[in-house]
Amino acid sequence: MITYKEALSLVLEQHLEFGTEVVPLTEAYNRVLAEEIHADRDFPPFNRATKDGIALAYEAIENGRLSFEITGVLPAGKPVIPLEEPEGCIEIMTGAVVPYETDTVVMYEHLEVDGDIATLKKIPEQGQNIHLRGSDHRKGERILPKNIRVLAAEMGVLATVGKNRVHVHKTPRIALISTGNELVEIDQTPLLHQIRRSNTYSLYGALQEEGIKPLHLHLDDDLDLMRQKLAYLIDEMDVLILSGGVSKGKFDYLPQVLEELGVEKIFHRVAQRPGKPFWFGKNRNRATLVFSFPGNPVSTFLNFYLYFIPWYFKNLGLGYEPMFVQLRKKIENPSDLTIFIGANLMIEEGILLGEILNSSGSGDLAHLSEIEGFVQLDPRKASYKKGEIVPFIPVKNHKR
Repeated sequence: MITYKEALSLVLEQHLEFGTEVVPLTEAYNRVLAEEIHADRDFPPFNRATKDGIALAYEAIENGRLSFEITGVLPAGKPVIPLEEPEGCIEIMTGAVVPYETDTVVMYEHLEVDGDIATLKKIPEQGQNIHLRGSDHRKGERILPKNIRVLAAEMGVLATVGKNRVHVHKTPRIALISTGNELVEIDQTPLLHQIRRSNTYSLYGALQEEGIKPLHLHLDDDLDLMRQKLAYLIDEMDVLILSGGVSKGKFDYLPQVLEELGVEKIFHRVAQRPGKPFWFGKNRNRATLVFSFPGNPVSTFLNFYLYFIPWYFKNLGLGYEPMFVQLRKKIENPSDLTIFIGANLMIEEGILLGEILNSSGSGDLAHLSEIEGFVQLDPRKASYKKGEIVPFIPVKNHKR
């Protein structure tokens, strides 16, 4: 049995190339960019009015003029019109191109307008209310790096540079597999000795949050059937995520079958609670990775976020920085295991705190809907004090 830190390090050492593809912008949300994005022109591409009002040449004010004849109207989306008389002004709308002969925009609230004459109520600052050409980005400048997630803001940036098709990383081909004769489909009424399949539905939702639609199936505890289906999946998939069948029970066949199919065990059993029986390996020929989690709901759920998510982010080039919280109360871990306890986040006086919630154990599936993550407590003799900083593994809003 190895430590949690050793297990995570071994998982993160495994690298897979998923490849890249080009998708329409409307399908790029939540995908990871595989290209740098550069400005295709200056941003803004012209001197842009930021207020509704008049555009004028400040030199006229310096020469003592306070009233200006309106010689034209310039709305947004129309070609610029010139200011032919330096002592006049152009009525201008927000977003319009500021005429080249003008250098200041005065908003209506600071004007008295009587017919075609606009009179200043107050002296403006030269250059005010103009968003200068190229002041945000110059043509050719990088505005989005690669290996970032495309979210709402990035969608807008991609649209503004004309990227109707976007180069993104492919998502891995993943098979999500539940095991065990005690499991029945969710639309069935289980008998007294049965339960519905729930673990893999939790992970199905977690994978969908990453933009991954896995192949979802179930295997009974049948050696021949397991060999047949797993052999096919190892050949066709990048990653297998399994729930159940890796403990020490008489019908926990998975470690045996996986090794028979050429999946080399990297480790089995981690000094952690919950999730100790985790089995992890790699097929020597196809490089398929196998995350085989224990069957208890909390164990499966926790290990997915402890191991798969950091591995996945690392393979996509995304950052996954550890998160820390202050404990809200004293707690102990005198065991020889790293323990993970469900908790919620709260802020007091600007400090992020972890509020530990009680649970009935690794089978308490309903508890998972109440928590925002897990605090990590490494084994030690001394108590963890109130206010002490510890790692926190988020399971909601975990994207980086």
